[in-house]
Amino acid sequence: MRITKNENTYKKNIFLKIRRYFFTGLAITAPLGITIYLSFIFINFVDSKVKNLVPEKYNPDNYLPFDIPGTGLVVAIFSLIVIGFFTAGIFGRFFVNIGENLINKLPIIRSIYNALKQIFQTILGSSSKAFREVVVIEYPRKGLWAIAFITSETKGEVKNKLKNACVNVFLPTTPNPTSGFMLFVPKKDLIRLDMNIEEGMKLVISGGIITPPIRKKIKVNPQK
Repeated sequence: MRITKNENTYKKNIFLKIRRYFFTGLAITAPLGITIYLSFIFINFVDSKVKNLVPEKYNPDNYLPFDIPGTGLVVAIFSLIVIGFFTAGIFGRFFVNIGENLINKLPIIRSIYNALKQIFQTILGSSSKAFREVVVIEYPRKGLWAIAFITSETKGEVKNKLKNACVNVFLPTTPNPTSGFMLFVPKKDLIRLDMNIEEGMKLVISGGIITPPIRKKIKVNPQK
């Protein structure tokens, strides 16, 4: 029995459709499945560390026939809220200052603590933003460009030693933006972008696959 050209084309089209449907389903379910899986890993990790600190009479695992996932995470969040409420007052700050004074007397621990404190205050502080603006800089050589984020104005001794007005720029790596390079870039050598920080991060993490749309600027004509 001879297979015609049309039959071959028909079978090929069916295979291509099945292949397309498979990858479409994978693209939809994989991110969701991985997110749920990582969430359960994180919740179980927190539960294993925090539940042991909960008194037995308050631990639901001691009187329920089944485990309640997320109990440790709820306890951890509630504890952080209580600590934040306590340290926001005068008495709380007094005890925090005593603890910091003791830490500042320890050479190595002092450096680690102050560095971590400054990082968390920068990232979580309500009065400042970790990243201010998305820019493009010429890196690693002339003719090549990279996405970066302005963190602050260059100040102090570095500012005095440099000839041009510079800004502190964080250049993240792809696809892991938690590592990267801190650069002092002259303001005249960077290009400011209209995209927000979240869009810039998506562009970096995706390796350029997710490109934010161009923001159209609306011109407002002044009333005559």
